[in-house]
Amino acid sequence: MRNFLKLQCLAIFVILISCTNNEENAPVFPEGSTESVNVWVQDSMKRYYYWADQMPAKPDYHLPVKDFFKSLLAPQDRFSFIVNTEDSSSYPRSIRNMYGFDYTVIQLVNGEVVAVVKLVLKNSPAFNAGLERGMIITKINGKAVTAANAETITGSMKDFTVLDLGVGSWKNGTVTDEKEVKVYYGFSFEQPVLSKVFEKNGKKVGYLYIYDFPDGMTSVFNQKFAEFKAAGVQELILDLRYNYGGSVSAAAALCSLIPSGISSGSPFILFKGNKNGGQVKRTFAQQIAYDPKALDFNALRANALGLNKVYILTSNSTASAAEIVINNLKPYLQVIQIGNTTLGKDMAGFTVEDKRKPKHISWQIHPVIYKVFNADGSGEYSNGITPQIMVNKYTELPLLPLGDPAETLISSVLNGTNLRSTGHNGQHQEVKILYQSDLNFIQSQK
Repeated sequence: MRNFLKLQCLAIFVILISCTNNEENAPVFPEGSTESVNVWVQDSMKRYYYWADQMPAKPDYHLPVKDFFKSLLAPQDRFSFIVNTEDSSSYPRSIRNMYGFDYTVIQLVNGEVVAVVKLVLKNSPAFNAGLERGMIITKINGKAVTAANAETITGSMKDFTVLDLGVGSWKNGTVTDEKEVKVYYGFSFEQPVLSKVFEKNGKKVGYLYIYDFPDGMTSVFNQKFAEFKAAGVQELILDLRYNYGGSVSAAAALCSLIPSGISSGSPFILFKGNKNGGQVKRTFAQQIAYDPKALDFNALRANALGLNKVYILTSNSTASAAEIVINNLKPYLQVIQIGNTTLGKDMAGFTVEDKRKPKHISWQIHPVIYKVFNADGSGEYSNGITPQIMVNKYTELPLLPLGDPAETLISSVLNGTNLRSTGHNGQHQEVKILYQSDLNFIQSQK
C-alpha cells in the first residue's frame, strides 16, 4: 500500500488531531455514529483544507463518510481523498499499485491502435510474470484492448486478483511472439534508483532515474552523486517521467546536490495555506532536516556537482514532489525539460487522523493543505509544467528500457534529436496518445 500512498500527497508531517468539536452551535451526534465522524471530518477540513472558505455552510451530515467528504471539496480539487484504515476497499486502487505495471493506448500513423506496456516495477507481480517495458498488450482477461474500452477494462481490474494478459513483442511494425501471462495481485517492493554515465560530445553525462521520493533517500542520492563526481560527470539527466512524488524533504535533498552557488540558508520552498495555515518558508537545510533519516545539507553538498544546467525528463504522470524539483531548481540553474507536460500537482499536504489511544475514528484524511512556490515566488502550475522540448516517446516502437542511451527521451538529450511535437497537447501528429492507465487513476482517485 506504501506505493500508492506516496502518490497522493507530499507528506510533510502527520498531524495529531482529536475528535473534539470546537465550533459554536455545531451539531452534536452520538459518538461513533456516521454523523459524528462527519462532524470530525468537517472540523478537520475547516482547520487545514486549502479551500476551506469554499466548503458548504450546511452539508448533509447523514451522508456516508466518503460521500460527505466529497461534498466538502472545492471543484478545482483533484487530489484530496479519505480512506478508512479498517477497510482496505476504501483505498484507491490502480494497475500500478495492484500489479506493478502501467500501459498506454496509442494510435499509429496507419490508424492501428495498440496498447504499449510503458512501465514495469522491479520485483513486482508484473515483473515476476515476465512483463517488460515495450511489450504490446493484445488482450486483458480475454478482451482485445481498444481506445473505446481501455478505460472500462482498466477500471474493472480492481475487482480481480489475477489478470490474464495476451502480450507480444513489436517487430517491424507488427506484434510477434505472442503469449499469455498471468499477473497476480500482490505487493511491489521499493524501487531502486537507476544511474548511468553516458558520453556526449566528449563530456560525461550522468543519468538518474528516480521512481519516487520516500523519506530516507538522502543517503542513496549522496552515494549516486559521489559516484557521478568521481566519474567526472559534467552534465545531468534526471528521469522523473513516472515519478508520482512523495517527500518534499527528499526532493530538497536531491535539489541540493545539483546547482552551484547555494548555501544552507538559500531559500528552497514557500508553502501557502489557508487563513489558519498562513505561509511557511523553508531553506534547503530546513526542508531536508524534516526527514529524520536525512543526511544534513553540508554532508550532501560535499558531493554536489555544481552544475549550471540540468535536463529533466517528464510525462503526464510526473507529479507532486517531482514537479517541485523542476520548479524549485529554476531559481538556481537552467532547467531544460524534455517530454510531456507534467500532471500539475502544485500543492502539498499532510495526513489528518485520530491519534487517541484507543482510536475512536478509523478514517484518515489526505487533504490539500498548501500551495507550493519556489524561491522566486513562482508556482501556480495546476495545468502542469510544460517542457521547452515536447517529445512523444511513442514515435518509435518498441519502447526501449529506461536507461538505454537510444531510448527516445534520453537520445533527445545525448544526440540532440528533439523530435519536436506539433499536435494537440504536445502529441506528435502521427502518433496519438488515446489512453493512459496511470493518468486515469491519478485524476479519478476521489
